[in-house]
Amino acid sequence: MSKDSTKRISGRGIELLSLAITIIVWQLVADYIVANKFKLPSFTDVLFAFFKTIESGALFTDLAISLLHFGIGIISALVIGIPIGISMGWFKTVNRALDPIIEIIRPIPPLAWIPFAIIWFGLTHISAGFVVFVGAVFPIIINSFDGFKSVPKVYVEAAKVLGCMKSGSLIRHVAFPSALPSIAAGIRIAMGVGWMCLVAAEMFGVSSSGLGYKIWWHYYLHQMDFVLVYMLILGFLGLLIDRIFRWYVDGHLLKWREGVVV
Repeated sequence: MSKDSTKRISGRGIELLSLAITIIVWQLVADYIVANKFKLPSFTDVLFAFFKTIESGALFTDLAISLLHFGIGIISALVIGIPIGISMGWFKTVNRALDPIIEIIRPIPPLAWIPFAIIWFGLTHISAGFVVFVGAVFPIIINSFDGFKSVPKVYVEAAKVLGCMKSGSLIRHVAFPSALPSIAAGIRIAMGVGWMCLVAAEMFGVSSSGLGYKIWWHYYLHQMDFVLVYMLILGFLGLLIDRIFRWYVDGHLLKWREGVVV
C-alpha cells in the first residue's frame, strides 16, 4: 500500500473518530445532563425522527422545494453578478458609475428585502428565490471585480503584442482565466450566504414545504427532534453542494494552478 493511500485512510479514520466522539458526547449530554427532549433531543431521537420523515415522504418534497428556491436565487446571482463584476473590473467608467450604488445597497441585510419580495413577486417560489439572490449576488460581484482588477498588466500587454487587441478577446482569453480563482471563491461564499438566506426566505409563507419552512413548523409543534433533523439536513446539503462545486472547479477549470496539478 502506498504512502498516499495510508495517509488518506489515516485522515478518514481521524474524521470518523471525531464524528463518533461528537455523537457519543451529544447522546450522553442529552440523556443524563439536559434530560429534556424539548431543550436538546438526543442523537437517537433525531435518528428516529429522520426515519419518520423518510417514511412519510415529506423530506423529498421539502428537499425539492428548497433546491428550487436556492436554484432560482443562485442562478440569478450568477447570471447578473458575474457580468457586473467583470464590467466593473475591466472598465473604469462602469466601476465609477456602479460602485456607489452597490456600496449603498450591499450592507442592507437580505431579510430586509422580504416586504418588497412579497410586493413584487407575491407569495411565490420566485419571491423566496429573490431573497436568496440578494444574499448571493454581492459576494459574486465583489470577487469578480477583485479578480479582474488583479489581472497582471504584463499578461494583457503580452496578449496585445501577440495580436489580441479587442476587449472581448482580452477578457475571454486572458483576464477571465486569470480571475477565475477569485470568481470561484466568490461563488462559494455566495452559495454559503444564499443557503443561510434560504431558511428565512421560506418562513414568510411562500409554500407549505421546504427545509426552512419545516424548521419553524415543527418548532411550533414542539417537535425539536424534527427541527434538528431539518437543521442537519441543511448543513449536510450545503456541504455536499460545496464539495461538488469544488470538485468540478478545482478538478477541471483550475487544474492549471500550482499545487492542484501535482
